[in-house]
Amino acid sequence: MKKKIFTFLLFLFLSSCGYEAIYSLKNRINYNFSISELVLVGDRQVNLRLKQKLNTYTNSNNKAEKSFSLKISSNSEKIITANDASGDATKFNNEVTVNVEVFMNGKYKSNFVIIENFTYNNNSNTFELRAYENQIKNNLADAAVGKITFKLANIL
Repeated sequence: MKKKIFTFLLFLFLSSCGYEAIYSLKNRINYNFSISELVLVGDRQVNLRLKQKLNTYTNSNNKAEKSFSLKISSNSEKIITANDASGDATKFNNEVTVNVEVFMNGKYKSNFVIIENFTYNNNSNTFELRAYENQIKNNLADAAVGKITFKLANIL
């Protein structure tokens, strides 16, 4: 009985905490910019994820205060960080580097680099390891998109 009451109270407190999704249409109004041109170079998987997430800003209305052209160069690197006694890899570090050049009205505005990394353990099943690495790459690209949109919203 106490467990049910505790669960109900926990649900009651958490449901009224004011949580809103970051990329909801309501919060996108705070980012008053659009992307007129998007050029992607580098790692294919990271670029596809960046394009998918930034596409919502390319199709936005023309009433945006700022319109940017972006040239994004991405790189993904998998590094062995630890080995066991026999020399087999036990830990990896996946690092995604995104270099963004921002142009406004055809003129160079700024440049910034975003580096996201994640360390994980090796898995004996190579299929599961590859799927996990793809998920990590997508998550790192999503984190980079969040930083890109924040920086673009704050460029004067």
